Amino acid sequence: MAGRGDNSKAKSGGPVDTEPLRRAITGCVRSIAGSNEVEVSFANERPGMAGERIRLPEITKRPTAQEVAVTRGLGDSMALRLACHDTDVHATMSPQGTDARAVFDAVEQARVESLGSLRMAGVAANLNSMNAEKYSKANFSGVERQEDAPIGEAMAMLVREKLTGTAPPASAGKVLDLWRPFFEDKVGADLDNLKGVIEDQQAFGKLVRHMLSSMQMAEDYGDEDNQPEEMENENDEEQPRSNETENDEVEEDAGSDAAPAEESQAAEEQLDDGEMDGAEISDDDMSDDEDDQSETPGETRRPNLPFDDFNEKVDYHIFTQEFDEEITAEELCDEAELDRLRAFLDKQLSHLQGAVGRLANRLQRRLMAQQNRSWDFDLEEGYLDPARLVRLVIDPMQPLSFKRERDTQFRDTVVSLVIDNSGSMRGRPITVAATCADILARTLERCGVKVEILGFTTKAWKGGQSREQWLASGKPPTPGRLNDLRHIVYKAADAPWRRSRRNLGLMMREGLLKENIDGEALMWAHNRLIGRPEQRKILMMISDGAPVDDSTLSVNPGNYLERHLRAVIDQIENRSPVELLAIGIGHDVTRYYRRAVTIVDADELAGAMTEQLASLFDEKTGGSPRGRLRRAG
Repeated sequence: MAGRGDNSKAKSGGPVDTEPLRRAITGCVRSIAGSNEVEVSFANERPGMAGERIRLPEITKRPTAQEVAVTRGLGDSMALRLACHDTDVHATMSPQGTDARAVFDAVEQARVESLGSLRMAGVAANLNSMNAEKYSKANFSGVERQEDAPIGEAMAMLVREKLTGTAPPASAGKVLDLWRPFFEDKVGADLDNLKGVIEDQQAFGKLVRHMLSSMQMAEDYGDEDNQPEEMENENDEEQPRSNETENDEVEEDAGSDAAPAEESQAAEEQLDDGEMDGAEISDDDMSDDEDDQSETPGETRRPNLPFDDFNEKVDYHIFTQEFDEEITAEELCDEAELDRLRAFLDKQLSHLQGAVGRLANRLQRRLMAQQNRSWDFDLEEGYLDPARLVRLVIDPMQPLSFKRERDTQFRDTVVSLVIDNSGSMRGRPITVAATCADILARTLERCGVKVEILGFTTKAWKGGQSREQWLASGKPPTPGRLNDLRHIVYKAADAPWRRSRRNLGLMMREGLLKENIDGEALMWAHNRLIGRPEQRKILMMISDGAPVDDSTLSVNPGNYLERHLRAVIDQIENRSPVELLAIGIGHDVTRYYRRAVTIVDADELAGAMTEQLASLFDEKTGGSPRGRLRRAG
């Protein structure tokens, strides 16, 4: 009880009402974004953004000041992205190489956040708290070698420092310091010019592209567009001589010691548009050999199987494949339990049955309309043509007129759905993923499109038998992937849906979902598709984000699995006939995949999926790797 003269209010021991805080954060986000249409939600899932929908972390019952600052920082960052970023300009100016694109994306986000920091001191404090939390979770403080420090994050830190004058937080560790001498040597002058063009995204992007060129990661903006025309004007026999002329000039300018390295870099930049990860030399050698053996312009310059020599190009190793398995759902579970689990899944989806049916019918009509979209008229048999009945009124002696739909060419197609079966998908996300697979398989099968459903996880937590073998071998350093893979076939492409539908219930089984190694799962699914006879092959990844395997990451660099995933995606998107896209379950996956859409909940399937999936089967978009499929965010 308060004493005399004590006007303080007794503190409540109950939970804090967070609704006013939510409304305040939502108002700030909309104000910074400059739009009242922005939807802000709070959930116990990873924060993300899709269009004008923003999801922030759920606020706890008694939030700390740090938690509030991080949440506000995430909201400010996404709102600034909406207000200060043009996705079309960014997509146009993005470089081709995977590493170069990662650096370009990180620097653009640093520009957007720096604009907010310079304009509003409160936003700057929130963003600093957010970045400090991000670097702490990424364990950047434990990075001691340059090869373990992500160059994209290091570049973003340096750009923020140059634009705002604020040094990276202590949780960033030595990441920037490990790369700073390299940056200052290669792009020191350009870094000083960034602040002058911070308001102009296009000018800023051009300057960043010039910096990437100086670091030999990508071409200057505009050079890539001019390069194909120049190469068309040169004969195959003249091109090596032009390369030798350029290399001779490099030798005269730089001296004999630096000439070999610069010759190799110049040739790589000219032939591969600035791609990284050490893949250029092998690809160039292969391309030169093919040109020597072929006189046909435009002949394919890639191997029949894109991953034949992939392991030689990418720094990724597997300690042992002895304990990996590829298994069917029926082998993992008996029929009675599969029936029970499928019934449980159906119960979870009972409130969506109407939406599922409407989506299936709408998507089927869209796909069938693309298969049969023209008519033949004035036929002697077929459907009665009501538009011609007026002729009978005028002249009863006129014969009846019939019409018939004309079948247009619709390429034989197979779709492979690859579902992330990791522990982070447990609960609502895996239910949404199973719903996506259920709807897509049923609908596409009705339209004559074969569908394969695959899943990927690991057999055990913390490495399983692979780690035990590594320990028994004396813990050799950098062993590479260190876990037992489990690749599951829920439905083969040639199996009818009615016989495989119950297999999806296996995803509801307790203990199935463990770790996820996305890169190898994509390669496995891709190689299964390559062997199919269909003309068109579509690979669809359904995931909630980055690959995670504690056993592998504990004895390898922190970005080991992510780097491999990016290399696999780059290989499929740029060198394979397979079309790759992704569905992010509650998480924006466009930082990995060029074509992606985000689904936050199963209720959004009807609105977000119909147009996106139907556009895949439009010949005008299907043949282009940069089709109309909307990016999430």
